[in-house]
Amino acid sequence: MDIRTAAPGLRPQALTRQYLQALDQHMGELRAGDAQHALEIRDFAALLHVHPTHLSNTIKEVTGRSTCAHYEERLLALAKELLADTARSIGDVARQLTYDPSNFTKFFKAFAGMTPKEWRKRTLAG
Repeated sequence: MDIRTAAPGLRPQALTRQYLQALDQHMGELRAGDAQHALEIRDFAALLHVHPTHLSNTIKEVTGRSTCAHYEERLLALAKELLADTARSIGDVARQLTYDPSNFTKFFKAFAGMTPKEWRKRTLAG
């Protein structure tokens, strides 16, 4: 369903669905190592032909969570998936996710409550 042709009452749900699909596609590109950079809200908004503020407000209204919360949740899950492969260095995982290693560690610790190294150690121990 194209957001521009959806019935007015369905537009917020259609936009939300399209955002989440675009987000999942981007996570797939990151997983495959095909992303050159991390997409930002303005990139998703441009892809969906809406203003970034409208996209943010609609996602929050429909889901109760911000666009960033959805992005961070999926990115953290992907990071954990990639980190589970201990043959890969943490720096390699960071670069695949378009982070430099120090910023990746800060992101991971902020959302997982521990560093990637600590997460690997706890996950492999249990």
